Amino acid sequence: MAYRAKFVIAIVSAAIAFYAISGVLFGWTGTSAQQPINDPGAQIRIFESVLQHIQNDYVDEPDLEKVRNGALRGLADGLDPYSSYLTADQVRGFQAGADEGKVGIGAEFSQVSSYLYVISVLRDSPADRAGLMSGDVIEYVDTKATRDISLYDAKQLIYGEPGTKVKLRVLRSRSKPLTIEVMRGAYKTPAPEAVMTGGTAHLKLYSLEKGESAKVRKTVAGLNDKGVKKMILDLRNVAGGELSEAVEVANLFVRTGKLATVVGREQKIEKSFAASPDKYIYDGELVALIDLGTAGTGEVIASALIANKRAEVVGENTFGAGVDQALFTLSGGDGFLLTKAKWASPDGTPFLAAERENRGVKPTVEVKRPETPEPLEVEELIDGQEDETPDPAIENEKPAPKRSEDVQLKKAFELLNGKAAKAAGN
Repeated sequence: MAYRAKFVIAIVSAAIAFYAISGVLFGWTGTSAQQPINDPGAQIRIFESVLQHIQNDYVDEPDLEKVRNGALRGLADGLDPYSSYLTADQVRGFQAGADEGKVGIGAEFSQVSSYLYVISVLRDSPADRAGLMSGDVIEYVDTKATRDISLYDAKQLIYGEPGTKVKLRVLRSRSKPLTIEVMRGAYKTPAPEAVMTGGTAHLKLYSLEKGESAKVRKTVAGLNDKGVKKMILDLRNVAGGELSEAVEVANLFVRTGKLATVVGREQKIEKSFAASPDKYIYDGELVALIDLGTAGTGEVIASALIANKRAEVVGENTFGAGVDQALFTLSGGDGFLLTKAKWASPDGTPFLAAERENRGVKPTVEVKRPETPEPLEVEELIDGQEDETPDPAIENEKPAPKRSEDVQLKKAFELLNGKAAKAAGN
């Protein structure tokens, strides 16, 4: 075998061995009686055999650097949506903060069935104004198919200079495929909003970026001054932000107990966050709202309320997200952005799991909205298409949102009123 081929095999085999031994490469694929899936040696032998066939039997002279890059991308694809292989240029940009000066569109993304998936859209952001919605599947970013690239690469395509446009080919439940053009631009996280009727407040949160928990604290303190007795904490579409901010918000409503954990390999708890009684400021009745657009920071708060039996949590299963990552550089300058730990509930159950049914936070009172799409519908959306490539002639559509009764909010009010009526009866 040529030296070049042996060199590539050695490099890639070492990478496979490292990640297989680390227990992060094949953990999502299950086990098999015929093949020891998590045996690093067996995986290396398979990979070496494939490379030998490429070198010796492929019809053309293979570009082994491309083969290696493809293999490394495949390693990341076998992990989770957030782990990614980065080229040397991407590593340099990541380390230098090359995204500075660029802006996004105000949406939180993940991957479902290899396609870019919209978890939530920030109110009054460029994405919101253009008509993008939670649950949308983005098939193409401009002319690039999202099924062919990583989540990291797709998000990099969406980022750009302020004032520039990005064209998104969108698949939406119960709708024809449409093309949405979004103008990139600056946007702000909306401040917490509170509407008080009588002694009942509806507190809506939007995101928990750095500094947002202080705003929530100030809002809750203001409601206390107005004599609030009952509160609905609306966590629907709350997905972005920082773990520490979510913990601070949860502590406003939970006096004592564990609020959240971060779990590493073998489900070992690496960090644990406990409530501080001096940060607790609201002791009235509480109901929280969650939906499929609730992820990450929103899930931290919801799970803390459930674990400490502080509130009923009404709505739908949340999306399941929240990870801590680290960049590992390789000798060639490229690298891996790997998930090192997962955000988890107080009992150590990660929000992100391999199987859809095990992800996220389950409500204590399930109330589904008929218009809420499920990630499991992605395959149906893809299969139901007639066009396989984006049609630039498709006119930008911005369907008017279907306004229906907010059955989840209605249920929250019913629960609070029911508690009050029961207390009066006793």
